[in-house]
Amino acid sequence: MTENIGYKLRRQREDNGLSVSELSSASGIHPSVVELIEKGELVPSVATLVKLSRALGVRLGTFLDGMESSEPALTQSGDRVPRPTVNLSEGKGEDMEHLKFYALAQNKADRNMEPFVINVEYTAPDQPLSSHEGEEFIYVLEGPVEIRYGAETYTLGQGDSIYYDSVVPHCLTSVAPSQKAKVLAVVYTPF
Repeated sequence: MTENIGYKLRRQREDNGLSVSELSSASGIHPSVVELIEKGELVPSVATLVKLSRALGVRLGTFLDGMESSEPALTQSGDRVPRPTVNLSEGKGEDMEHLKFYALAQNKADRNMEPFVINVEYTAPDQPLSSHEGEEFIYVLEGPVEIRYGAETYTLGQGDSIYYDSVVPHCLTSVAPSQKAKVLAVVYTPF
């Protein structure tokens, strides 16, 4: 999927007649980061994808979509997405391992929300916080998890939820290195 996101980014950039430098200026994303994403060598964060989608005038789902359909996007309990579609934190390799996103509606055309199941592992307290325009809803399926939100920290267990403005810097992690968790997350980014 990383290569697919990179291909879609390059295609959108070229369709808009933009150079890497011009997209970088419009999005605030460093040119080398844009190039690494386009080559499939860097898994972009949701925050980075939001900035790039806004600069290109497309919705976030443009980078996550498969074959689009106007029909409802149905995922049944026995369905399994074979691999993560995007990560929340920026980086390569092990830097990316604490959150694995599995898109639940990647084939739904013209959607305004991005629903994911996220496998959550522990990340150190000094992990950089992410921020982007929009809102997020997190429902804990298997926990516990910790949400670092601005200067506050919230601990949530199975069945707990939180809804927040994602422009405030935030980070989702399990509560301890040995614990894993799973959440349902719905991300809304204005188009």
